[in-house]
Amino acid sequence: MRPAQLLRVLDREFLSAADGHHTPVMLWGPPGVGKSQMVAQIAERHHVPVTDIRLSQMEPSDLRGIPFRVGEQVEWAIPAILPSAERHATAGILFLDEITSAPPAVSAAAYQLILDRRLGEYQVPEHWAIFAAGNRQGDRGVTYSMPAPLANRFSHFEVDTHLDDWVAWAYATGIDERIIAFLRFRPELLFDFDPAHNPIAFPSPRSWEFAHRALQKFQDEPSLLQGTLQACVGPAAGIEVTAFVDSLDQMPDLDAICNGEELSVPKEIDLQYAVAAALVSKAIGARTGDQGQQVLGNILSYAGLFPQREMGVMLVSDLHRAIGNELFEVPAFADWANAIADVMLYD
Repeated sequence: MRPAQLLRVLDREFLSAADGHHTPVMLWGPPGVGKSQMVAQIAERHHVPVTDIRLSQMEPSDLRGIPFRVGEQVEWAIPAILPSAERHATAGILFLDEITSAPPAVSAAAYQLILDRRLGEYQVPEHWAIFAAGNRQGDRGVTYSMPAPLANRFSHFEVDTHLDDWVAWAYATGIDERIIAFLRFRPELLFDFDPAHNPIAFPSPRSWEFAHRALQKFQDEPSLLQGTLQACVGPAAGIEVTAFVDSLDQMPDLDAICNGEELSVPKEIDLQYAVAAALVSKAIGARTGDQGQQVLGNILSYAGLFPQREMGVMLVSDLHRAIGNELFEVPAFADWANAIADVMLYD
């Protein structure tokens, strides 16, 4: 399932914890596709904490607690790591990350916690949702086969990569538009992981975020930039993105486009992707200013100049994902839409 859909599922599952309809959710996927980040996004959206328990790093007693004697009986000390309404918050997310890397004895200790929302005397607070994540056995990670009793305690979703969803997230979080443009140009490199070759560095949504950070740190040191990008996304992708970034000095004047000056569209396809991504970033920055609508109108006018109308549609679609329905209020939008009426906007 694509990330945008999974975020809606997780959001609904979190809200359902308050009315007793919550089902624990298991997210499956290869490393780097954003499983943990999606859980963090839900927590941030609702302003609640995440208790992240890495079962792969625990012993059964770490979860069950330590026994101690009280008179003639033995009781269990509840581990402080487990969420408490008094110590943490009245609502939140209990996240069992790397659950498929946990030894069977540890995952067995979690059975009651996941299904019954309790472990011995401990009770998961009512408004806390339970999410888990792990790699598949074919991903060459340290994984154990999930026992049927544990698997039957979850609803299961496999996380797919989807470029449009990643682009929407990237604009919202301030990822460098040069990285976004490159992946629009080379979409197959958003995620390129071959477990048979067991690569160390490879392209993934997570490692492209690392590449964004490398670009901010080393863009003024050309002798280091390619090596640092390769260290994030692998040798081949690192060379390609470096060459792409180096070619962008041929881009037209973006401020002139935003000001409504008549400039031609570059003939090179890679530069067209770069211009489109950069203009979306310009629109995001200008939307709160006095000239916001005028800038958006000028960008929409420029979008109609692309020789391949699909490129203009991509630009406007990314604009809509980035700034929402206020784009439709710009007078130039109607003119642009009429001009490309036979080309469908994609969701």
